[in-house]
Amino acid sequence: MNIPLVDLRQQYLQIEDEIKAVINDILKDTRFILGPNVEALEWEIADYHGVRFAVGVASGTDALHLALRACGIGRGDEVITTPFTFASTAETISYLDAIPVFVDIDPNTYNIDSQRIREKITERTRAILPVHLFGHPAEMDEIVKIAEEYGLRVIEDCAQAFGAVYKGRKIGTFGDAGCFSFFPSKNLGCYGDGGMVITDDEEIYSEVKRLRNHGSTKKYHHSVIGFNSRLDEIQAGILRVKLKRVDEYNRLRRKNASIYSDYLEGLPITVPAEMEGCYHVYNHYTIRTQSESQESKVKNKNLRDILSESLSRESIASAIYYPLSLHLQEAFRFLGYKNGDLLESERASTEVISLPMFPELTEEQIETVCNCIREALPLTTIGGKKN
Repeated sequence: MNIPLVDLRQQYLQIEDEIKAVINDILKDTRFILGPNVEALEWEIADYHGVRFAVGVASGTDALHLALRACGIGRGDEVITTPFTFASTAETISYLDAIPVFVDIDPNTYNIDSQRIREKITERTRAILPVHLFGHPAEMDEIVKIAEEYGLRVIEDCAQAFGAVYKGRKIGTFGDAGCFSFFPSKNLGCYGDGGMVITDDEEIYSEVKRLRNHGSTKKYHHSVIGFNSRLDEIQAGILRVKLKRVDEYNRLRRKNASIYSDYLEGLPITVPAEMEGCYHVYNHYTIRTQSESQESKVKNKNLRDILSESLSRESIASAIYYPLSLHLQEAFRFLGYKNGDLLESERASTEVISLPMFPELTEEQIETVCNCIREALPLTTIGGKKN
């Protein structure tokens, strides 16, 4: 059975008529840049999160970049973040000639370990940038407490967690700004690139809005050097169709995650955790193997590699997020980190593997994936005996 990591086509077919009607209306209206759908989506997403403001931008990366800039982050400032994330989290800090300071992760959630943040704070620290990785909220109570204690900004990277909830509040609403990606595979995804910044701070809102449009609030008048980072009108129209369904999409993701965890129970792997008070939305369903266990020492391959190859042979997609922690990436070598500095992140990089996850995934497909994993695991025991 061919099972993709994400099946965007199946979702599209369910909403095809509505998507085509929206796009057709936009084409007839011919307002393609910062048109009525962008403005409507901004209001709808602000309302969804219970905040005052939202600004559509060209990508999740731009959302982080412009939010950091609007929060006053600049040359020489230190921003504390996680090394176990997509590159844009730290890239955007470096865009501003600021310095990413990496704090190791909680091995249960893969999010930044809030208990280790204080030890990395210096007189140059200006902000904390937590990531709600894979759809699980970071520990925002402690992060906000630390930020208030030291007078730091908090910018939330919500790229993988649209709709996730922490202790009764949606993520993105705890810090000075929440930043979202609408990359097609996200919980709320468009059909290209797109992003958004949400905030209750009118100054941040005004600055992001100005920066996204060439530093201009009045046509052909530019008060600062800005950027071309405007959410596309067609993408905004598509997102408005899908926003009405995102809670149901997340409910189905959670249902599929529960089915996975039931089928995988008893196997020598760790299924995703959901900490108390958290509503995980499973942008990815990520399991963990034990790279140092005796079972994994077969043909010089760790268990994660064996599972990946077994799934691939059965035409089942999987992915590794992320095979090399950011602090060890060549692009960030100038920061001076080395192997062993952030052990939990380094271990996760060798042990995690993400399985197919999307709202339309069927129980039959999940069972097929899990049976493949179950068949692969006995072959990793010493002697290669099957159960």
